[in-house]
Amino acid sequence: MPSTTPQSADLLIEARWVLPIAPDAAALAHHAVAIGEGRILAVGPAAELAARFVARERITRPAHALLPGLVNAHTRAGRTLLRGRPARTSRPSDASWTSAELVRDSARLAVAEMLLGGITSFATRDLYPEEVARVAAAARMRASIGLPVAEVPTAWAESLTGHLAKAERLWDDYPSDPWVRFHFAPDAAHLLSDAALARVRTVADELDARLTLPVHETEREIRDGVARHSMSPIRRLEALGLLRPGFVALHLSRLEQAELELLARTGISAVACPQATLRRGLGLCRLTELLDHGIDVALGTGSPTAAFALDVLAEARAASLAASSLEGMHDALGAERALALATLGGAAALGLRTVVGSIEPGKAADLIAIDLSSIACRPAGSPAEAILFAASRDRVSDVWINGSPRVAHGRLLALDEQELVAIAQRWEERLS
Repeated sequence: MPSTTPQSADLLIEARWVLPIAPDAAALAHHAVAIGEGRILAVGPAAELAARFVARERITRPAHALLPGLVNAHTRAGRTLLRGRPARTSRPSDASWTSAELVRDSARLAVAEMLLGGITSFATRDLYPEEVARVAAAARMRASIGLPVAEVPTAWAESLTGHLAKAERLWDDYPSDPWVRFHFAPDAAHLLSDAALARVRTVADELDARLTLPVHETEREIRDGVARHSMSPIRRLEALGLLRPGFVALHLSRLEQAELELLARTGISAVACPQATLRRGLGLCRLTELLDHGIDVALGTGSPTAAFALDVLAEARAASLAASSLEGMHDALGAERALALATLGGAAALGLRTVVGSIEPGKAADLIAIDLSSIACRPAGSPAEAILFAASRDRVSDVWINGSPRVAHGRLLALDEQELVAIAQRWEERLS
């Protein structure tokens, strides 16, 4: 006869709805999540879990939806303080525009903004990646930090050899770190020679590292690739053996059918940044076609200089609306599917599919609560649609990472918002 002795839990969160994302995306009414030692112990009806677990703390959110933490699969956290300034215009000679100090303070603001918006994991590509890594580790937020790769001198290193050497040293500084991991992040394939890409592949193989870079973002990139290498960038990457599991293609705004079928055979992930792409007039990634071909798709905010806000909920909304427009069909990318891209899709792109991205027993308790009590969100016959089309990131009331509260009732718990506002003000004066 099974034991009826209650189990111990650190935390029991009860919500009006739980959206687990996997194995089923459907909203579960009046459910709860039990958490112990930073992990999800169980998901089930609130009354059932209340009887099954004796929790040290119990939190009730009677008008909220509980879902996995959002994942920002591509951003430039180190450029947050540069938003509102043209992304591709000439820079002042002041070295502060590319300084370690600027990247560090930008990353601090980015982490705070993302947490307040329900983002619990992110991937970024910045110069001075060591600064972003320190900020993420101090904030105890999951981050995949891009390691710059270039054959020309940058503010971080003088040569390809220098970039790779610094990357390997930084990699060694974070052995088995629970918060910070790294991937290689060249600016674009057409900026690197075949020999350079081959070296990157070799080092990535040695370190078992992921590789992320823009692919088929612009017509010019494709034309240049064909002119220089007699093949499109996708074909070139395939020839160099880079298209494989662990490769993350950013943007993919322009794809022919044969290239789409090629990508489907490789096991890569794709990341779309709808708002940044739209704002820059670069077209849109055909997300539904990628998904229908079995390709993992994630969402990112891109550079703050393009999209401004680090807002994955807004990216999911833009992706859903754009898909309907491109396909000429209502709900081509429905709310539940769009939220899956913003959570489990992002986790897959970061190599964290087994860790986060859904509310399933055994996974890390990275969770967010979204308040759906406002008039705009009622009646919430479809909680997923209310979240995507009526709510906003300002409705995120609570954020937990590994079961530890990071935002409560819309306020940061471990970061000083006034201090961060003061930092932004100082930089605004300095860069004006």
